[in-house]
Amino acid sequence: MTDPALPSRLLLAEARVPRYTSYPTAAQFGPLEEVTYRRWLAEQVGPGDALSVYVHVPFCRELCWYCACHTRPTRSAARIEAYLAALLAEAGLLAAALPAHGGIEHLHLGGGTPSILGPEGLRALVGRLRGRFGLRAGAELAVELDPRLLDAPLAEALGELGFTRASLGVQDVDPEIQRRIGRVQPAEQVAEAARMLRAVGIGGVNLDLMYGLPGQTEAHVAASARFAAALGADRLAVFGYAHLPGGRPHQRAIDAATLPGTAERMAQAERAERELVEAGYVALGLDHFARPEDPLALAAAGRRLRRNFQGYTTDAAPVLLGLGASAIGSLPGGFAQNLADERRYAGAVAAGQLPVARGLAVTAEDRLRAGLIERLMCDFALDLDRPEAAAVIGKATPRLAALEREGLVRRAPGRLEVTPLGRRFVRQVAACFDAHAEPGTTRYSVAV
Repeated sequence: MTDPALPSRLLLAEARVPRYTSYPTAAQFGPLEEVTYRRWLAEQVGPGDALSVYVHVPFCRELCWYCACHTRPTRSAARIEAYLAALLAEAGLLAAALPAHGGIEHLHLGGGTPSILGPEGLRALVGRLRGRFGLRAGAELAVELDPRLLDAPLAEALGELGFTRASLGVQDVDPEIQRRIGRVQPAEQVAEAARMLRAVGIGGVNLDLMYGLPGQTEAHVAASARFAAALGADRLAVFGYAHLPGGRPHQRAIDAATLPGTAERMAQAERAERELVEAGYVALGLDHFARPEDPLALAAAGRRLRRNFQGYTTDAAPVLLGLGASAIGSLPGGFAQNLADERRYAGAVAAGQLPVARGLAVTAEDRLRAGLIERLMCDFALDLDRPEAAAVIGKATPRLAALEREGLVRRAPGRLEVTPLGRRFVRQVAACFDAHAEPGTTRYSVAV
């Protein structure tokens, strides 16, 4: 029997809402002066505070058509070397601007692909960060890798540097789907990359998959999920493709007529979850999966799961420093984003300036709303018996009531729970607590 509520749920799935990797989201950022950022660093970092550091490498060898990251293709060694020099200089400037602190607890290299720096570039970068900021005992060092660029020397360098986790972009293992998204990499190449990483002592190997790609079907998604499970991935992220060619012109290479519809996207997401759960993974939050013994799964079980710009994480550091063009940092008082243009970024650093361009000072209400949204995104539940949140919760009540009628949330005395059916729509639930929500916007990706 057809579910009579399905059409309205499809409309909810098609609505465009933030992914809530922060609150407020980057869409709310405005100009931010360097002097303001320096003041935040001086006043909001304490002697024992652990640091989380994100380093952005905005390059890849060729641009994948589905990509939503701030990156550009290059094969110029001189360009990459110049950017690395700017990164090393920025690390020095940022370290000098900080008061005493507790050192790096989490380091994440993203892009683009940090693979493009090569073994010596990575050694120089990690050596500078280690020397300027220090690494705490047991620090997690994570890196995003393109399997096509991983060879034995690069893997060996990562092992020597103490990396503990690596994420491999897979998306889909079917050659035809790969051709349709401009990223051809045989499944055997991914398997060999995972083998090399484990051989050098990197204990956490993550895979990124996608649904909603051009020409993709449930069968494709299921095959990719089974491949990831057979490979023994420790964690998986299964993202929905966001087709936004207006802001990402390279996505025009994708034939929009071949993209799955909303009902098919939902079916693909559900199929991926079913395959991975049957293979022994724990479903976490909106789109992540982990082995039951993985720290991410244990954090979720203990309601300690966190969400930041890199997605779901165990990272609870109060300070996130962003290095590199377009990188975003966060402190208790606000967000700071670097210049996105690599040449302007490098020019600011060469002039001895922290290359910050945009950001936002957060209010007490922002922090309260951020906490509510993060717990919803991580735990699918909220404690409503919070006097300080009464006004915010009251304003959200009409929208929550509409979602309750759809069977997506359940309200009980003092508690809000996202139902199993509603978990796929948790971004919509979180939007009820977003003071900046923009109904009808085309700025964000669809909810499912």
